[in-house]
Amino acid sequence: MRFRVILLGAILVFAFNLHAQVNPNYSLPTVPSAQDELSSPSAPDAQPLLALAVSPAEPLGAPRIAPANSSANGEPAQQPPTVYGVFQNYNWQIYGGYSFMRFYAASKPSLVENMNGLDLGIAYFLPKASWFGVEGQFVGEFGSLDGFESRFTLGAGGARFRWSIPRGLVIWAHGMGGFSHLTPQTAFGGQTSWGYEVGGGLDISAHHQRLAYRVEADMVGTRYFGTYQDSPRISAGIVFKY
Repeated sequence: MRFRVILLGAILVFAFNLHAQVNPNYSLPTVPSAQDELSSPSAPDAQPLLALAVSPAEPLGAPRIAPANSSANGEPAQQPPTVYGVFQNYNWQIYGGYSFMRFYAASKPSLVENMNGLDLGIAYFLPKASWFGVEGQFVGEFGSLDGFESRFTLGAGGARFRWSIPRGLVIWAHGMGGFSHLTPQTAFGGQTSWGYEVGGGLDISAHHQRLAYRVEADMVGTRYFGTYQDSPRISAGIVFKY
């Protein structure tokens, strides 16, 4: 009797296992995630959802606009060259600065005078030949000659030439003629004489394109006291261009 019960139990266990293998799984289905739906190729809405995920602000079916730095065929567009600076020639120049002149009144060492003063000038360069211009200049110097206070003035006009070189530098040269006046009065001649000035200098561009710093060196020629004077003069100041 006990053997029959054990045999019946074994048959029931075998039948239950066979039934479980034949019948499908009736467990609850899991909810698919959004990532599974986007990655599934069989999902009918996979392509629109992917497009929305990539660019939600772009309407479906709207034409794509190429970036500004690319051409219509997708290749990078060539950018225009960048201009860092252009040298501009101005027609007018006004100059003002300090002037020092060593006036050789005569061959005697006692008649050599160191004079300090002012240098003012204006120049106009031709539009079609910007390297050539005309200028006018006024020089006023003050000092002491043989124990007496003296004053020397020169007003002259002439031609100016300029050449532009790299780093914003301009080399120039000029030659002018005019009249000069010297005080005090002496018994060796009058107070007025013809005069000339030749020399050159260098203009250095400032941060502002209309301004430049100038240094120059000249030789001033006059005739006083029955003799000729060749007096060196140097000047430094500021140029305003317009």
